[in-house]
Parts: sequence; structure tokens; C-alpha cells
Amino acid sequence: MDILEHLILLVLAIIANWFSALAGGGAGLIQLPMLIFLGLPFSLALATHKVATVALGVGATGRHLKEGHLQWWLIALIAGAGIPGVVSGALFIIGVDDRSAEIALGILMLALSAYSIFKPDLGLDETPRHRDASGMVIGGLILFVIGVMNGALSAGSGLFVTLWLVYWFGFEYKKAVAHTLVAVGLGWNGSGALTMGAVADVQWSWIPALLLGSVIGGYLGANSSIKAGNLTIKRLYEGVTLVVALKLLVGELL
Repeated sequence: MDILEHLILLVLAIIANWFSALAGGGAGLIQLPMLIFLGLPFSLALATHKVATVALGVGATGRHLKEGHLQWWLIALIAGAGIPGVVSGALFIIGVDDRSAEIALGILMLALSAYSIFKPDLGLDETPRHRDASGMVIGGLILFVIGVMNGALSAGSGLFVTLWLVYWFGFEYKKAVAHTLVAVGLGWNGSGALTMGAVADVQWSWIPALLLGSVIGGYLGANSSIKAGNLTIKRLYEGVTLVVALKLLVGELL
């Protein structure tokens, strides 16, 4: 790639990660197809995307730390429960039919969007619940399952985490997005990047532009998320989830 193409890659990475940091997930909706369109085969594009997305967490964490609203017990729970799932999913996805997995995930994503749409008050205000020992155990088990999906598939797991934090622990959307970006962006994506880097080929010459785009986009998206209201984030979440679901279900047609 020449300098102009690297600049285009940088701009597209900023857009993809800004979008993801604002909605609480979905960077793969834009970035993975972008890498394929620019000429990478699917497996190489997926590994390259996984490595690059770790920087999304760096940018988002830097912005959310300034606000001081992160709850570290939750960061530890998401990271501790999800990272083993991420590694497992990345290692064992080669034995699963990709298309079947995408269809199943698409159906689940469609259900997520519909659930949020038909629960008009969901996530608009914080209503703490399930924050005792048993609630954390159940919450952690579900986060492990979502982690497996993160390691195995290209998009959507961050959106699952965001809604799970809203539904199970009673967080408002704004805080749920913040914790998803920090714990998933750094912990999950970091472990996924290490696993993918060890077992799969990566287009390393593209990584600098993608990493820079992820950091900038993550910071800008986190800043937009902090300034936006919960209703705005909720509507954006529902829209992104719906589009991701349709993309997974119709495959290459969309």
C-alpha cells in the first residue's frame, strides 16, 4: 500500500472505532468488511482486525478514566470471566462451520435489538441489581460464553456485553458502554490479539494505521458517548445491533 492508501485506511479505522466506542460495540461491522474490500482474504482480515482492535480499548480507557465513573470490580469481573472464553473461542473456531455460527449469532443479535426496542425504559436510569456473590457468579458465566463468541467471530460480542450489563446488573447505557469498552477493548481484545497473532497470519504492514485509527476513534467515540444522553446511546445501540444482525444473516449480500 502507498501513503495515500494508508491514509484512507487510517480514516476508515477512525470512523469504525468511533462508531463502536459510541454504541458499545460493532467495530467489526465496518472494519472487517473494509479490510476484505481492500484485498485481504477473510482469515487474514479477521486476524488483522482482531490485533488492531486492542487499541480501541486504549483510546476509550484514556477518556473514561478522566470521568472517574469506572467500577473496577466490574472491570475485573468482565476481564476475568471473559478472557478464558476469548482464548477458547479463538482456538476452537476452526472446528466450527463459519456460516452456521454467523446465522446463529445473527438471530441472537436480532433478538437483542428487539428486546431493547420493546423495553423503552431499559438502560435509561441505573437500577442496581444482582451485585451480590450469586449474581456475580451467574453474570460471570454469561460473560464467559460471550467471550467465546468474541474469540470465535468477527463482530457483535461487545454489543452482547453492553446489553448484559444493562439487563443483569442494572447499569444505564452510558456506564455499560464505558465498562464494555475498557474491559472488552483492553482485556478481551488484547487476549484475542495475542492468540490470533500466535496461531494465524496477520497483515502486519497494515497494523500501524489500524492501531492509530483505533486509538483516535476510541477516544473520540468515548468522548461522544460521555456527552450523549442515555436515550441517544440506546437508540444508536439498537440501530447498530440491528444492522450487525442483518449483516450476519444475509452474509455477503449486504
